[in-house]
Amino acid sequence: MLRAAADLLLEEVVTESGFVAVTVPGLQMIVDAFRTQWPGLRPYKGRFGAQPAAHVTVAMGADNPTAAAHVRAAIGSLLPLHTRATAVQLVVLTEGGWQPRFTVPLGVPDGP
Repeated sequence: MLRAAADLLLEEVVTESGFVAVTVPGLQMIVDAFRTQWPGLRPYKGRFGAQPAAHVTVAMGADNPTAAAHVRAAIGSLLPLHTRATAVQLVVLTEGGWQPRFTVPLGVPDGP
């Protein structure tokens, strides 16, 4: 099912242990649809709860609180950010690192 491209507002930085991200509430409905399609999958093996928020990962491995604070400050200085998503990508953690599993296009972008 083709969904429309999504105009998004990125404005909230979240930090968990070793992880810095920007939440993307405008994609939550699509992420929830993925979860409905594959109910047996547990995102991040449940580390962030049963339904972690839709997000864009900014940094992983920022286990040092000072490093995470620097990343958070740098990203926070760029927000709020208006952007458009034309695809959503599902990635899986493998022995070789994060690998794309599949990409779902979101409509057709306007213009070039």
